[in-house]
Amino acid sequence: MTSHREYLRQIGRRGGLKSRRTLDGKTARDMVKVREARRAFRRFRATCFWSYRPDLAIGIGDVPWVADQLMKHGNREAWRVAARLCR
Repeated sequence: MTSHREYLRQIGRRGGLKSRRTLDGKTARDMVKVREARRAFRRFRATCFWSYRPDLAIGIGDVPWVADQLMKHGNREAWRVAARLCR
């Protein structure tokens, strides 16, 4: 009988081996942009996105729209976030 620590080590190793994937650079950058756009949508919802549903699904095609709304209706910090999204 193995200890629980050994069991956790084995399943952790197996999960780590199984979940490794390779992404090309563009796909990885797009994933980061979507994640940042979703974070900005939640953060600036009260000032820039108050008329939209709080559970609005943000995808890669929505990143320019999020940046545009942040630049139109946001403060200086929202502008900085939008500038990072536009890179």
